[in-house]
Amino acid sequence: MPTSYAQKPLLGKLSLTSHLSVETGLHIGGGGENLDIGGLDKPVIRDPLTKYPYLPGSSIKGKLRSTLERLLNKPLNRTGGSGTWRYESDDLVNGFTEVEEGRFIAYEGASTCQISRLFGSTGGSKFWMPIEAAREEGLLENNSPTQTIQGQNCVRINRGRNAPARLIIRDSHLLPDSAAKLKQVDTGLYMTEWKFENGIDRVTAAANPRQLERVPAGSKFQFELVYTVEDKDQAVEDLQNIAIALAILEDDALGGHGSRGYGKVRFQNFEFSYRSLAQYRQITNTPAGTSGLQPLESIANTQALLDNFGSLRDYIEQRVLPGNES
Repeated sequence: MPTSYAQKPLLGKLSLTSHLSVETGLHIGGGGENLDIGGLDKPVIRDPLTKYPYLPGSSIKGKLRSTLERLLNKPLNRTGGSGTWRYESDDLVNGFTEVEEGRFIAYEGASTCQISRLFGSTGGSKFWMPIEAAREEGLLENNSPTQTIQGQNCVRINRGRNAPARLIIRDSHLLPDSAAKLKQVDTGLYMTEWKFENGIDRVTAAANPRQLERVPAGSKFQFELVYTVEDKDQAVEDLQNIAIALAILEDDALGGHGSRGYGKVRFQNFEFSYRSLAQYRQITNTPAGTSGLQPLESIANTQALLDNFGSLRDYIEQRVLPGNES
């Protein structure tokens, strides 16, 4: 695979913060370290310093990614271990994944794919690409096998190129007021609740009880994501996809056992701000208090975000167009 010496573009960073409210008990597991008689089967994940429960950014990001893959009807072309499948671009340009001998699935290159450019993708191995595209990208190697796939003359590529994610989702930690309330909870667990469940054998009626730990309904976390603007023509579409994914998440569930009532969440009090590359460069040369971000007016909830997406579109377009960077 040829080495690229060209730097990726950076136009600016857009930050979004919100309050994530838990409306039904939520479980994101942390893995049990001890086996105690009468103890929890599935504890929640906790901050190792404060012992507060928190929501890992990886869990929220994974949920948003899988949601968008379904929304955009992306095919499943990459194994994820333990018999799971997901979608991922094998390279920056279009091609075909050979999911089993002689069976090919077309993927969209990460430079344009709405999933891979937002969440990132790792280059695939032994996938196929139209010969002309491989030649233009410098990926054509001598003696590589060729064949016709879906009417296109293709060549096998040994290793594809990675696409770093534009989207960062931070770990979500409890808001101070919510943490103070949870410290008063008297359940025998620190800041959380027990959820007892019971599986019944349909023939013998034997019971299989289990105890799960949940973050109680009413808890509120600080949610934050950062979007790196690399292409002004793709920024609005990416942000629109994020807004839709957040809306779908509200109608779905976060964490485990969503079909049994766990993990209903709501996003409230959206705050947006954007800092251009020019602002980062000038940040140490401006008077104190004048280098701050120019926030967009607060948006109350996800429905209002969707209803007023035009104002966010205008906010972004006004700041990433040439001449409006500062």
